Amino acid sequence: MAQRTYGFGVRMGNWNEDVYLEEELMKDFIEKRDKGELLIQRNRRLKETLLRPMQLSVSEDGYIHNGDHVMLVNPDHPEIEADLFLSGDLSLCLTPDEIRAQLSDKFDVPCSLSAAPTKIPVSRNTFIILSADRETIGQVLRYGQHFRLGITGVFEDKMLYLSSVPRTPLKLSKRSYLQEVFLTDELSYLNCWQAAFLDPQLRLEYEGFPVPANCKILINHCPTNRGLAVHRHLFLRTYFGKEAEVAAHTHLDPHKVEKPRNHWMLVTGSPRKDSPTMLDVRPPPMEDTCTLGQATSPRAQ
Repeated sequence: MAQRTYGFGVRMGNWNEDVYLEEELMKDFIEKRDKGELLIQRNRRLKETLLRPMQLSVSEDGYIHNGDHVMLVNPDHPEIEADLFLSGDLSLCLTPDEIRAQLSDKFDVPCSLSAAPTKIPVSRNTFIILSADRETIGQVLRYGQHFRLGITGVFEDKMLYLSSVPRTPLKLSKRSYLQEVFLTDELSYLNCWQAAFLDPQLRLEYEGFPVPANCKILINHCPTNRGLAVHRHLFLRTYFGKEAEVAAHTHLDPHKVEKPRNHWMLVTGSPRKDSPTMLDVRPPPMEDTCTLGQATSPRAQ
């Protein structure tokens, strides 16, 4: 009588090759884990680098100084020209390429920028005010004065500068196709920016006055005279989710006045322990308070 010689324990096919392949995969996994090259390990290091807490400078006299650590914040405003947009205060943030950042621990230069709804100072949204005229650290920044915006929170050995170049068919923003804004390590005149007073009728009169902290101003690119702008209705898919596009373009209303897209605040740290920035403690009548303070303050000597 015939007996059954086949069972589930019988190995068929290239079973020996499959066993060796599984062993090689396990060895490769252990080797990458020991070296910290696994995707989840790279993601963890990337988040720790970009989201490392930072300390903003506290302004004792209410003005911005060279060497201050600040956040660039576009105040909350409704986007009239679009139904869907990001609401709330948006801060300027470094946004590395997600795929390249996961393949290497070093960020590629130039780096992209975006505007994110975060009020906490971290390494990706904390900038340093740098004088373009080699002035001493601690000097007051003035309207019309050239300055640079640098970021070092994500790099230990170099500084990146906020830059822009004239628009070309190969060099433009991703969504609006306007003048691109990026971060680069090359020091040049393309890194120079200047602050302008919000009211165009008083802009010339305020040339040379100190730039107030936590007040609405305009930030213009010196080589092209384009204003730094946030497009809340144009979304970008970033490593941290949906964020808004940042470009260099001056948006004017029918009265030839800059739109809220071009409004920025240089936010400083708060002396209170319960608040990291002045966004939560600034007075409600923001524009009136800043205007009154500037009108009553004498020209810095």
